[in-house]
Amino acid sequence: MPRPKTLPDRDVLEAALKIIHGGGPEALTFASLAKACGLSAATLVQRFGSKEDLKRAALLHAWDKLDGETARLATALPKTPAGAVRLLVGLSGNYGGIEAYAEGLLVLREDLRDPVLRARGAAWKAVLTGALDDCFADIPSAPSDVGLMMASVWQGALLWWGFDPKVDVAAFVEESLDRFVAALALSEPATAA
Repeated sequence: MPRPKTLPDRDVLEAALKIIHGGGPEALTFASLAKACGLSAATLVQRFGSKEDLKRAALLHAWDKLDGETARLATALPKTPAGAVRLLVGLSGNYGGIEAYAEGLLVLREDLRDPVLRARGAAWKAVLTGALDDCFADIPSAPSDVGLMMASVWQGALLWWGFDPKVDVAAFVEESLDRFVAALALSEPATAA
């Protein structure tokens, strides 16, 4: 089968992400991507420059997808604590099984090393925690930083699930976040008699 002459960047970057998630960031080379997408390695070098630029472009594409999914869920779900739980459970579906989650941690390492990718993570944190805060806006007793607290519980739940992945990740996350929301109600200060 002849090589395609053109392929949109989106499709090339999707192929690059599959390589990264399948074998870690070091598995992404121009040769491996050429084999996966059908373009020549020379064409890919012309398009992306260096291996580091290619990796960054693929990971920025992943951030674009996460931003889109976060916005979609934040818009579609009710602005309630239950909606906040559903938003984070919905985002948890992106992690898949334990092997995919473990490979995702290697990708996170790349995000933390690169200042451009780190900035995307910080921007996503602001959007996500703002969306979560909105879900508690009608609850006067909610802490002012409830969105950050809930996102932190979510990330912790994912990590603890990773050590003992006996149940579905979404079920584990949902149970953990439901307990967090219930604990918020228990922590209200007692009124003086």
